Amino acid sequence: MLYIAMTGARETMRSQAVNTNNLANASTTGFRADMESFLSLPLYGPGFPDRVYAAADGAGVDLSGGTIQSTGRELDVAVKGEGWIAVQAPDGGEAYTRAGDLRVDSFGILTTGAGHPVLGEGGPIAVPPNGKLDIGADGTITVQPLGQGVNALAIVDRIKLVNPPAASLTKGEDGLIRLRNGAQAEADAVVKLVSGALESSNVNTVDSMVRMIELARQFETQVKMMKTAEENDAAAAKLMNMS
Repeated sequence: MLYIAMTGARETMRSQAVNTNNLANASTTGFRADMESFLSLPLYGPGFPDRVYAAADGAGVDLSGGTIQSTGRELDVAVKGEGWIAVQAPDGGEAYTRAGDLRVDSFGILTTGAGHPVLGEGGPIAVPPNGKLDIGADGTITVQPLGQGVNALAIVDRIKLVNPPAASLTKGEDGLIRLRNGAQAEADAVVKLVSGALESSNVNTVDSMVRMIELARQFETQVKMMKTAEENDAAAAKLMNMS
């Protein structure tokens, strides 16, 4: 009884941490909520496996879409329907995101709001000084060079847009999506962008708040079970002393 309650309380705390992280990112652009579930597993060892323990297991990522909200900012883009924007991860590899809050850093590199360089057809996209920048529905970046007329437009690069199968995707600790086998997805011309808009997080704040309350009550119940186990042990020890 004590072991089951102890492992249950421990895994409830872990589940609460996942839920709290989702809730904290309810306003993060393009965030995808983490999912988790509880399991009861047999405990093996000397003798018969007559005990079980609780385990909170990651159930993957909720890949459902958020709400597309218009911003009017020329560097804001949202993926329309299914698909991902390819970015360079901190480890130098390729990863994917739905966060389209783009900006140009001091070195002229196009990055996301989190600072991840956006990938084009030949690597990170470098944007030259310009008077106006436009991102097309297919990810093509067009600029009006400084000192040039409105008709002097130049194509800089094309954002790499991908749409690998959902079952092949996993979420890293940095919040970026990757292929499970570590490979790179092929560009998909079917994926389209909506300019001047951003996609919100797909976290349901009401559900997350209700879940937080449920986990808190569950933790309290398991702590009470541990206290009851202690009281039962003390009572049994007292009976043994009387005999």
